[in-house]
Amino acid sequence: MTTTTFPPVAPAAVSEFERSALFADLKNSAYEHLLSRIEELGAEFGRWSQAAIAQFVTLELDSYIRLHAVPVNEAEAQLVAHALTRELTGLGPLQPLLEDPRVEDILINGSEVVYVSRGGVLQREPSHFKDDEHVLRIVRRILAPLGRRLDESSPMVDARLPEGGRINVIIAPLAIDGPSVSIRKFRKDPLTPKELVRLGTFNEDICRILEMAVQARCNILVSGGTSSGKTSLLNALAHFIPSSERIVTIEDTAELSLNHTHVVRLESRPGSFDGSGHVSIRDLLINSLRMRPDRIIVGEVRSGEVLELLQAMNTGHDGSMGTIHASSPRECLYRAEMLAGFAGFQGSEVSLRRQIANAVDFIVQIGRLSNGRRRLLSLTEVTGMTDNVISMQELYRYEPQIGADGQEIDNWTSMGISPHSPKLLSWWRAQQQTGGMR
Repeated sequence: MTTTTFPPVAPAAVSEFERSALFADLKNSAYEHLLSRIEELGAEFGRWSQAAIAQFVTLELDSYIRLHAVPVNEAEAQLVAHALTRELTGLGPLQPLLEDPRVEDILINGSEVVYVSRGGVLQREPSHFKDDEHVLRIVRRILAPLGRRLDESSPMVDARLPEGGRINVIIAPLAIDGPSVSIRKFRKDPLTPKELVRLGTFNEDICRILEMAVQARCNILVSGGTSSGKTSLLNALAHFIPSSERIVTIEDTAELSLNHTHVVRLESRPGSFDGSGHVSIRDLLINSLRMRPDRIIVGEVRSGEVLELLQAMNTGHDGSMGTIHASSPRECLYRAEMLAGFAGFQGSEVSLRRQIANAVDFIVQIGRLSNGRRRLLSLTEVTGMTDNVISMQELYRYEPQIGADGQEIDNWTSMGISPHSPKLLSWWRAQQQTGGMR
């Protein structure tokens, strides 16, 4: 089998043609032609390699263009051939987005609407699917190796991608305007604390405090909104854990990728269509206490597992960490209290707050700004109880300044307060004596 060689195309021309109606029409009509040819080939097609399929697509497309006198040049035909090959061997319009390292999130709202997040900013993509069945065909190709079911009896799926990432799908009758697909991509090499400092997530002074807090086995909650960078920050904090310690991570969908020598990764399991076989984060957390962990890291605290995590922090598992959805450090404590109440905490409100105050040492608030940048907004220490209310003190606060050109300049203001925790007190005093902190 031979193939036609096409010359390279300038990026501007590529972008313009791929957005054109001619590109979409030719790809769709040629795709139907290819499906007819594949039906004729039958089982033989299933044994072909990806290279053989690419050659087949190029030859058939060349024949189709000549037969129907489609006004495209060779370079444009190559773009269509690549797109069709992705349809048959890869994931169609999703393939280039999944391969693009700048893409963080892919959001599909029906076959015609695709949004992509790059650098924390959402933008609509020109690529789209032929119809809703095309979306479902690609999604089922993703889910097939994962053993997950997607149909009317099970119209919602949340799964971890093999190459690292997470996919959530909702279809009819729950999704009214077509299949809704949300794909979150994860970095193959998680960000380190030094990289976060370089990217401006926080400054070096805060980095030193976080390093000492982790090494001194302080219990830390990372608080923030959706896509604010909680998991990336948690990954970075784990870099400070000594290599001699045993870590157990517990998540709904495994996102954490710790650069550590001794990690046990646990992932919850959804129930089958009749509800059997369900294993929750809370079940895993209870079991992890029997696994001799030095530290427990919960990917996201969102339900009754907050009770077990608080008990673990209070009973010899210092240095544990987790993330929680909340808009401020105070709201983080309120949410932990609310989740514990929903989980059936039997004690009084005061005893619950006392348990939270004794368990949590620091709350790290992170947020995504309007320009897409992710910044540590507050570093707050939990200091105990005062008049039946959990007391806190803020050590650092994000207060950007406006430069001469009108642009915001990152700035973190120190509140000039020393840590209350005895775990950090001796270190803080040594820093002040040597002038290491401002």
